[in-house]
Amino acid sequence: MSRSEGRALSVRALARWETLLVALLIATTAFGAARSDVFLEGSNLSLITATIMERAIMALPMTLIIIAGEIDLSVASTLGLASAVLGVAWDADLPLWLCLGLALATGAACGALNGLLVTRLGLPSLVVTLGTLALYRGLASVALGDKAVSNYPAGFLEFGFGTVPGTLVPWPFVVFAALLIIFLVVLHRSWVGRQLYAIGSNAEAARFSAVRVARLKFWLYVVSGLLAALAGIVFTARVSSSRADNATGFELDVIAAVLLGGVSIFGGRGTLVGVVLSLAVIATLRNALALTNVGAEVQSIAVGSLLIVSVLGPNLVRRLPRLPRRPRGARRGVRAEA
Repeated sequence: MSRSEGRALSVRALARWETLLVALLIATTAFGAARSDVFLEGSNLSLITATIMERAIMALPMTLIIIAGEIDLSVASTLGLASAVLGVAWDADLPLWLCLGLALATGAACGALNGLLVTRLGLPSLVVTLGTLALYRGLASVALGDKAVSNYPAGFLEFGFGTVPGTLVPWPFVVFAALLIIFLVVLHRSWVGRQLYAIGSNAEAARFSAVRVARLKFWLYVVSGLLAALAGIVFTARVSSSRADNATGFELDVIAAVLLGGVSIFGGRGTLVGVVLSLAVIATLRNALALTNVGAEVQSIAVGSLLIVSVLGPNLVRRLPRLPRRPRGARRGVRAEA
């Protein structure tokens, strides 16, 4: 291999979006450590992990949906509705296992409605889920109103903010890790993942290749709703309360994490590794800003800026190795003719 070829390979390696995300994670970690003495303490790192888990769980199916060329803006509202149903059911003195089942069923039903509107009626997913974002949040408000349900049993609350015995690992991280393994296998090591990439690249061509595009998209939305409800259970346990406004605005962080992770908004491209790295970046950035007494508004501005970068950045990085290079001989020839 020549020196120029080796240099070209190095440029391609450095240009990988995941490599840039690692650098960004190091930068945000260094920023947090410089601004606060407690940033790198184990208890704070455990807190960072716990507070991002609901978004991380919802980001897994969102990654698959966006790779397939669609989007789901209603995940945070589905989380809120599932939390409200959990609260109403518990307030009615139903067994906890039944309350949890009703919350999960609510999430699956919300996802199924999104999927039917997108796949059966052919409506744009952006419009559909923007509408259901308002619909599901409104239903949560109808179910609970201004009331908050907070008299959950200690064992349930321990799941939300407790840690694995002898460690600082939050229990929700164990759930996320198990789901991540499943989604990694599905997306990167199964026929389902190959079909999702094919759908996102060219849905019509995938349909002619015997891929059941509508059916696959429908089940993606069902899974998205189901995991949004699971995130609602985790959130309810972590904050010890069911409220109609739980997790308002979380959809911004979820979509920002997926796009910042290198998943193309146009579909057909992206990895879960990049999404996990971007989740870590957003979590460390928010925590670092919070430790320096920066308000939620400024944190939202920072995440919104990352969302813009996430759309522009991967496209620019992918073009770097493709920049035309003029051969040395051609340049010499031009000089000689001159």
